[in-house]
Amino acid sequence: MRLTKPVHPDDIDLDAVDLTDSLLYAHGDPHSVWNAMRHRDPVRWQQVDDTLGFWSVTRFEDADLVLRDHTLFTSQRGTMLFLLGKDDPARGRQMAATDPPRHTRMRVPMQRALTNKQVEKYRDAVTTEVHRLLTPALEGEPFDFAEAMMSLPMATAGTMMGLPREDWSRLTRLTTMSIAPEDPEFAGPGGVEETLQAAHRELFAYFHDILRERRGNLGEDLISLLLEMDIDGRRLETGAVLSNCYSLILGANVTTPFVPTGAMAELIGTPALDEWRSDPKLLNTGVDEALRWSSPANHFMRYALQDVELHGRRIRAGDAVVVWLGSANRDVASFDDPFTFDIRRKPNRHMAFGSGAHYCVGHTVARMSLKILFTELFESFDSFELAGEIEHLHSNFVAGIKHMPMVARVRDSAAARYAELVA
Repeated sequence: MRLTKPVHPDDIDLDAVDLTDSLLYAHGDPHSVWNAMRHRDPVRWQQVDDTLGFWSVTRFEDADLVLRDHTLFTSQRGTMLFLLGKDDPARGRQMAATDPPRHTRMRVPMQRALTNKQVEKYRDAVTTEVHRLLTPALEGEPFDFAEAMMSLPMATAGTMMGLPREDWSRLTRLTTMSIAPEDPEFAGPGGVEETLQAAHRELFAYFHDILRERRGNLGEDLISLLLEMDIDGRRLETGAVLSNCYSLILGANVTTPFVPTGAMAELIGTPALDEWRSDPKLLNTGVDEALRWSSPANHFMRYALQDVELHGRRIRAGDAVVVWLGSANRDVASFDDPFTFDIRRKPNRHMAFGSGAHYCVGHTVARMSLKILFTELFESFDSFELAGEIEHLHSNFVAGIKHMPMVARVRDSAAARYAELVA
């Protein structure tokens, strides 16, 4: 998604905007649209067809309310727009599609397995994968930084779930198909619905085979944890385990890869990138700003459980409500100078990982991966420049760059170090 500075709010014809259209995020100007909505109509209804529609929430505090208050807004009827008007088959079984208190009982064991201390065990594996992904840049020739970053999440998700390395590339493509079924590079010949069905069918079949093998060979990986999880005195049934495997790998592949590409696209050629690169003390605030800036999960959907009034709009029980995270993270009421990438921004109460009970359970993994990546970039290369056109993913669910040709000038000390580490 293009991360632009907005035009004047009055210059946008909101009646002509279709927020479900993936082309808006690949070729349009969604930040100008959201800025106009925050100013003129922060809780706005969009009719999709004769029977379906949804409310869009674009301001930070409203978004936080919708995501945080499960007594007013439920996750169990679907959390993404492609499920609008359909019952989510994973409701009550997948953490992302389950409300508290059952959600809490499912989340606690996973949360314990993903503490900072536990995640640190995977630092070496992630570092090794980062080295592998950045090795092509050592030649000083253009390389596709975005393609490399799309492979990064499997370094942690694949390792933590105990998945064979030779399967990682296939799993990355299948998850991308499931979040960007309209993108020409990932869409099947039968259109959006067939692409989604094919991706889901292959992913669930894959994990079904993994479960069959893992049941007889339990370990300390996340899939073994799901198989041994006890909820209300009962183990999760196979369908629930499969659904949560899908959710874990989808979450990993949605969040992490599009943060570094969004940050680098904005900062290349600016003094801010040189300043961030030269001061290790700015690593943490810079990573959080990269998360706010990129807001890779573009939206989350909820359904109202009762009538609610926001900004004079009556949201009725049963209405779908869509929170646009990239808009909330640019709200001037919550962020000073929100259209500036500020590597020192603090506090930075962004919602790139969501909010409330469904705050991303893997945020520790994502932050560790991003810190390792940016550390390696800054320690290994003196400068970066774009070497071609940036191409954005066709998706209303993920704000991402899929191609980003880049040239990096390697530091003299880095080439030998990489040769030794990757050997």
